[in-house]
Amino acid sequence: MKHWIAAAATAALVSVAPVASFAETIRVTLQLPETHSLGKNWQDFASIVEEKSDGALEIQLFPSAQLFKDKEVPGAVGSGAVEAGSAFIGRFAGSVPAVDVVSIPFIFADEAHIRAAVAPGSDMRATLDAAILKETNNRILWWQAFGRNVYLTNGDAIVEPADIADKKVRTYGKVHGWTVQELGGAPTLMSGSKQFLAYQQGAVDVGMTGASAVKSRKLFEVMDQMTLTFDSAIEFVAVINNDVYEGLSVEHKAIIDAAAAEVEQKLRDQIYAEEAATVDEMKANMTVTELSDDQRAAWVAATASVVDRFVEETGETGAAAVAAVKGAMTN
Repeated sequence: MKHWIAAAATAALVSVAPVASFAETIRVTLQLPETHSLGKNWQDFASIVEEKSDGALEIQLFPSAQLFKDKEVPGAVGSGAVEAGSAFIGRFAGSVPAVDVVSIPFIFADEAHIRAAVAPGSDMRATLDAAILKETNNRILWWQAFGRNVYLTNGDAIVEPADIADKKVRTYGKVHGWTVQELGGAPTLMSGSKQFLAYQQGAVDVGMTGASAVKSRKLFEVMDQMTLTFDSAIEFVAVINNDVYEGLSVEHKAIIDAAAAEVEQKLRDQIYAEEAATVDEMKANMTVTELSDDQRAAWVAATASVVDRFVEETGETGAAAVAAVKGAMTN
């Protein structure tokens, strides 16, 4: 009996040990290396938090999916298996389908519209952040900009909506798949890391990805055409286990919130500047096509039904997110 009690006590201590250390150490699971913009973003956050807390809060980064893969982050953070992390926002679509609103084609008019819609305190953020917290126990600290979507191909550029017809297209989310279907193509869901080989081997005809990935993943070596549709935003989110957050002192919460607001704005400014620089740089390696106003209008018209499908499948929360995005354009 004594041995059983001792074992039970030890197990209890082990089970609560992470909770006891939350106020001191926050482990962060990252998918990308620390040298990537998102990794540097967390480093900036860590520096601010550790300095402002006089070392009482320590942020430990585990880059390159050392702890968890991207799709595992919502569950790992929500359960407390790790205190914090970053994930593509689409990874929360299983619990909160409305997060895919940012993937609806041409729902954002331009970069300024994206900034307004995703700004802290915006109607869209209020809707989605609250839903993610309720459904997954992940508290969003800040949104991490990753750029905008482009199309890649070999030979002939993708210019008109009809250019997608009968082609196999790499996608990275459900709504992207709906867009391809609406254009008469065949969507193929594929992780970012598999793109290079897939394009090299001709497993798909067309690629969808972020402009920055064309350079970082060297996709220009296997695709010679890039079309700047910029039809959807690619967003990651920095999240923390809500129990961990609520267990912090008022002072430490304030430090974390202020640091999050600071690094969010810094990254968003940086990402769009890098996106423009990457596009210019890639012009030396591939043909870059920008849509004219008339061509863009044709794409908008050809994919208009996707938003209706989105609202139908995501219900009240999805409808609220769409309304919030559209409202951000007029504010």
